[in-house]
Amino acid sequence: MKKIGPIDLRKVKTYSLKGRRSKVSLSDLGSPFRPGKSFKVFLDSLPGVLAARDFREVAEAIVRAHKREKVVVLGMGAHPIKVGINPVIIDLMKRGVINAIAMNGAGIIHDFELASAGKTSEDVAESLGHGTFGMAEETGRILNQAIIKGVSKGIGIGESVGREILRGKYPYKDKSILATGAKLNIPVTVHVAIGTDIIHMHPSASGSAIGEGSHIDFRVFTSVISQLEGGVYINLGSAVIMPEVFLKALTIARNLGHKIKRFTTVNMDFIQHYRPSVNVLTRPGGKGYAITGHHEIMFPLLAAAVLERM
Repeated sequence: MKKIGPIDLRKVKTYSLKGRRSKVSLSDLGSPFRPGKSFKVFLDSLPGVLAARDFREVAEAIVRAHKREKVVVLGMGAHPIKVGINPVIIDLMKRGVINAIAMNGAGIIHDFELASAGKTSEDVAESLGHGTFGMAEETGRILNQAIIKGVSKGIGIGESVGREILRGKYPYKDKSILATGAKLNIPVTVHVAIGTDIIHMHPSASGSAIGEGSHIDFRVFTSVISQLEGGVYINLGSAVIMPEVFLKALTIARNLGHKIKRFTTVNMDFIQHYRPSVNVLTRPGGKGYAITGHHEIMFPLLAAAVLERM
């Protein structure tokens, strides 16, 4: 084989930088934050590129939907509850910014325990070896009873548990998303995979009631999604359950003739997973944004940005 030498670069064609299109210009640059200035000044100081630009556009989409009385829906896993942002979510519910919430089955556990005991999230590794993981008696008994009672009245898991917390003697019910939903008549739906939540291990669990209650909530959630035109759907910290439920609800809504073409979807998580990326951001259509970061930092920042723009 003939020996290969270095290529001759003397005839390479070039052009003037002045005439080239560029993705970043001086107007996109950030500016240093000055101590003592407002949060709005901080937002305006961020660069106008990539995630900083997307972050502001998401906040503006939420404000726009709110002003036009379009729905803003929060789909979430349980981790956001465990990292302490219930008060932030509840504040947005009270202000009428968040119009509906959907959560996975673990969400009711951590929300209930906060309302009841002012604490949640056990040490799984420590209790698993002793066979005591998930065996808090009150959590299993009260939640399962609420689900069974609710289904007997034709209501879903979210409303059933919300009513229980709202009406019961729970000292920290003001920190409960579910109780706030019940109080303000904001739909909070719960979407369960049997066997994934600790209350399913308790003798008080009724598979038929859990399944029926979750199916009622799925239908309620689908009614909410049927109104998504012009609105915003946020997936916060759910890698599998809520992205799958959202896609099915959107399918039914469109199948029944609801026009859902122009809307905004957002996935907020500390890792961008496959299902949220395709089922929330790309497949549904609309304008999708991926905001990557820790829930306990990014969601309060987004909430503050929305309130500043309102």
